[in-house]
Amino acid sequence: MTIRTTTKTVSFHRPFRVKGVDRLLPAGDYRVVTDEELIEGLSFAAYHRVATAIFVPAPSGSAIEMVTVDPADLQVAQEQDAALHAAHAR
Repeated sequence: MTIRTTTKTVSFHRPFRVKGVDRLLPAGDYRVVTDEELIEGLSFAAYHRVATAIFVPAPSGSAIEMVTVDPADLQVAQEQDAALHAAHAR
């Protein structure tokens, strides 16, 4: 089994919520990691996502925790943040 991992940074302009995290998260930059598994037996390389996680501040202290999230839920949070940011920029 071949797994590839990609990392990206997502930015939020305002505090936000995302399913899977039971608290309001502060505005800022967040690291998102996605693991994908190679689909064997094809004549071309193709992968399917097996896990996506976001690194968020722990509820207390300076620790960071990794929380599994649905990429669709993360996209919704980003879209809501962008809409609020655009509305307040006017």
